[in-house]
Amino acid sequence: KSNNVDVKVAKSELETDEKGMEEESTRESDSNILDVSSDYPREKHISIQRRLADLEKLADVKEDEKKPCPLCPEEKFRACYNHKLHRHLQNLHWKVSVEFEGYRMCICHLPCHPVKPNLIGDQTFSKMGAHYHCIICSATITRRSDMIGHINRHVNKGETESRFITVPAPKSSLEVLKESATDVQVLPNYSTPHKTDSYFNPKMKLNRQLIFCALAVLAEERNPIECLDAFGATGIMGLQWAKHLGSSVKVTINDCNENSVTMIQENCHLNKMKVKLNIKEEDHDEAVGDEEGNTDTIEVTKMDANVIMHLRSFDFIHLDPFGTSVNYLDSAFRNVRNLGIVSLTSTDISSLYAKAQHVALRHYGCNIVRTEYYKELAARIVIAAVTRAAARCNKGIEVLLAVALEHFVLVVVRVLRGPSPADDSAKKIRYLIHCQWCEERIFQKEGNMVEENPYQQLPCDCHGSMPGKTAVALGPLWSGPLYNTGFLRRMLFEAVQYGLDEAQPLLKTLVCEAECTTSKHFSTHSPYDENKQEECGVYIKTPNTAAESYLLQGKRRSDEVIRSAAKRQKSENSAEHPAFYYNIHRHSIKGMNMPKLNKFLNYLSEAGYRVSRTHFDPMGVRTNAPLAQFKTILTKYSTPTYTAGQAEGPVHLTEGVLAEQVQAAAAVKAEDVEFLEDNKSGVTAAVFTNDYTTHCAAD
Repeated sequence: KSNNVDVKVAKSELETDEKGMEEESTRESDSNILDVSSDYPREKHISIQRRLADLEKLADVKEDEKKPCPLCPEEKFRACYNHKLHRHLQNLHWKVSVEFEGYRMCICHLPCHPVKPNLIGDQTFSKMGAHYHCIICSATITRRSDMIGHINRHVNKGETESRFITVPAPKSSLEVLKESATDVQVLPNYSTPHKTDSYFNPKMKLNRQLIFCALAVLAEERNPIECLDAFGATGIMGLQWAKHLGSSVKVTINDCNENSVTMIQENCHLNKMKVKLNIKEEDHDEAVGDEEGNTDTIEVTKMDANVIMHLRSFDFIHLDPFGTSVNYLDSAFRNVRNLGIVSLTSTDISSLYAKAQHVALRHYGCNIVRTEYYKELAARIVIAAVTRAAARCNKGIEVLLAVALEHFVLVVVRVLRGPSPADDSAKKIRYLIHCQWCEERIFQKEGNMVEENPYQQLPCDCHGSMPGKTAVALGPLWSGPLYNTGFLRRMLFEAVQYGLDEAQPLLKTLVCEAECTTSKHFSTHSPYDENKQEECGVYIKTPNTAAESYLLQGKRRSDEVIRSAAKRQKSENSAEHPAFYYNIHRHSIKGMNMPKLNKFLNYLSEAGYRVSRTHFDPMGVRTNAPLAQFKTILTKYSTPTYTAGQAEGPVHLTEGVLAEQVQAAAAVKAEDVEFLEDNKSGVTAAVFTNDYTTHCAAD
């Protein structure tokens, strides 16, 4: 009997195995049919369907039978008839689905999403995790809004196939943008740096034009020059350099992202340029592109920015990371050639513009507050960090250009090798004493001796007239000039030559600001007609002064020329532009109409002060006049808001102006002022009584 029982059990096991094999074969055949009918390489989840009818077919609905929901467990939704199940599928699953390329990702209540166990054991099965299944990567996401964002990220990265791998975006999804006769291909989300590999910001066009002008000026001094775009992204900047400057530059575009490197190569081919690929991990060079009529070659590298700047030397380096650039300054100054140029763009505006002061202290080691001159303060913070990094490499700097606009802070410096220039540059880093009452400011004096009363350095007397501490120490900051006039004039000449219309107005403003003069006295002659062009204590080669040039194949000719030029530079230091500026609206007087800005500049100039407008603030005035004189002249040429027939005009004058500048107030007699001061309460009461009786009579 036992043998018969064993035989029967064996036969039953064989029958069940055969049935299981048949079911698996039918499932495989069904999955093969799904794969052939769909565009995706693997089987989709049952919650992903094209039509509501396909979802109903999964339940195998019949009128005379009860069927469960295919996307809900039995504990959540019991088996029901056709009409009720159809209404359930339509309202609960289909209406809240996420659509993508003709498919609907319906909400799923099956226990395929991990759910944290509840404290009460009875509620564990009653609350199943409702979720969506991604059609691309099969991820399970709880919220519908998160699922939409998840799908959009896949689309932005070009991942539209049903497998979770990073694939290059199809050519149909790429957009072609044109800037300065240079074409670049970008992804649809090119303006979001966190979500794309090909970040391209059209608002930074002015920044790219300024950097191009600086490189064009350097290309006139030495030929050829090796330049590096350390953060290529789409490669737009390096392509513009190679396309317009030609054989005078050797362009290297670097990026550490593989997709960005691929995009840069495609953009090089789009602009008909040869590509020399240099990838460190593979240790081989590959030349791509064999156009016979074009000899321009761009080297594309895939390295970390710090690594390539440590390994190679360049004449021109541009840093444009996302955020702060302090992490790359030491590498940039390590191997940069003598009299080369380093330009950097900082986009961490929140920290530089004193919105996140703790971040500025962490990145730049500076204590700052929000002031009326916060943009120039940001530029001096960046230059101070650049100076310290250069000094650690025994190099000094000469600031050629500093621009702070809405979206970025651009700093361009020339590198001077040697411990002496490094010491001279380091001495220009000082602290700034800023009065929080009147916005007066002054750099601390040189020296290490501690002063008993640092408030005495301020021109104002707020500390004596106001209680408590009135001033703060900001910095350390760069206290030297922000511009080099000769370099700016040559940049303007290059901008006119290459037709860079957006950069020309800003460069004209910068030249006026560097010379601290108004636009009426601005001359736009060609800089190459000048016989003397002095920068950084040395002479720069020009076509008309080849005999006086110190540059011979990128080296200095003699020390005597440098010393004599340094003496001339010291004699011209007295003509440097004043530090910081005043906002005319910030210091306007209540109840007074201030004059027009151009007229006010003329008034300051007639008073014997140097004055100019500034690009940092459209209503800012850069002048060497003290704040007290600035307010005096502003008050003198301001007119009262109210007419003489109204009693409120003199009252506003006595409250707002009389305490500071009685003699400069607008046409109010001293006797009337004294009368108003003595009888101010009586006049107020009389006016109130008259108003009250008038209202009572009217009622």
